[in-house]
Amino acid sequence: MAVIGAGQAGLSAGYHLRRAGLSPDSGFVMLDRSPSPGGAWQYRWPSLTLSTVNRIHDLPGMEFADTLTSELAGAVVAAEAVPRYYRAYEEKFDLQVRRPVTITVVCDREPRFRVEAGETIVSARGLINATGTWEKPFIPHYRGTETFRGRQLHTKDYFSADEFAGKHVIVVGGGISAVQLLDEISQVTSTTWVTRREPEFREAGFGPDAGRAAVAMVEERVRAGLPPGSVVSVTGLLLTAKLEAARDRGALKRLPMFSEITPDGAAWADGTAVSADVILWATGFRSALDHLAPLRLRGHGGGIVMDGRLATRVAKDHRVHLLGYGPSASTIGANRAGRAAVTELLETLG
Repeated sequence: MAVIGAGQAGLSAGYHLRRAGLSPDSGFVMLDRSPSPGGAWQYRWPSLTLSTVNRIHDLPGMEFADTLTSELAGAVVAAEAVPRYYRAYEEKFDLQVRRPVTITVVCDREPRFRVEAGETIVSARGLINATGTWEKPFIPHYRGTETFRGRQLHTKDYFSADEFAGKHVIVVGGGISAVQLLDEISQVTSTTWVTRREPEFREAGFGPDAGRAAVAMVEERVRAGLPPGSVVSVTGLLLTAKLEAARDRGALKRLPMFSEITPDGAAWADGTAVSADVILWATGFRSALDHLAPLRLRGHGGGIVMDGRLATRVAKDHRVHLLGYGPSASTIGANRAGRAAVTELLETLG
């Protein structure tokens, strides 16, 4: 079997393959495009610490806290702490991840798959794809985009708010990353916040029951073959102390989406215009599945019909499981999905 991707979901799958008695020498191979352990976490911006990130869930068989040595754990940079945890995890369970290996294409050579990555060729009976979304940033197209004279960047390219000092920044997006970056940038310069929908803030924490209900809604979509929706669109945004401070200084005053981008900023249909030096697209990501195109898994609407216990299995081909797609896109969802995918795939392959 081939596991593509060694982030949270891929490592969870590797652990359960080990528990099932398979080994990297004969039973499975893990391939990852990054030069070192850490998945997408190693590329996150420095200001994202363990105190600001959504909870880091433990991988099965090893606690995250085991790799934290500082008493000030909350101040630890996530891009350093999580990769350190993943590296220790790979070593503890001897997962022997091959990297850097960038998969270019996967073809069906019944009864096996041919996984191609340059000169590296892998033949596999089953496939667990855990490539996540980081390599597929989404930026919607608006009229006039190419005329903008300022700088445009995506969350993926963000490093520090300090680089925007003295410039007016339009932040586009209504997710968790969008409001976190808006908070940081608004502390050093002026900002305009733009979202497609009116954001919904909640003051209380999000309980387990509500969390399960939100994930169930995403799962329902992928089982029906629809493109997966965002969990945050169901859960809303937690109004933290930092966001309350941002609201008090006026940074959370939201505008609806503009109708076009101008050379000097953005404009709305009612004639309103805002001048800007930077447009930051915090508009999320899409599943990085281009290498699976020859398998023709997508339907006419662009989604993939999923089935199985946790909706990780492709209905069209039970030899393929997608982790990090739909309800398994969260860190806790990835853990559970890894176990379910391995169990069901072993049953399929006999």
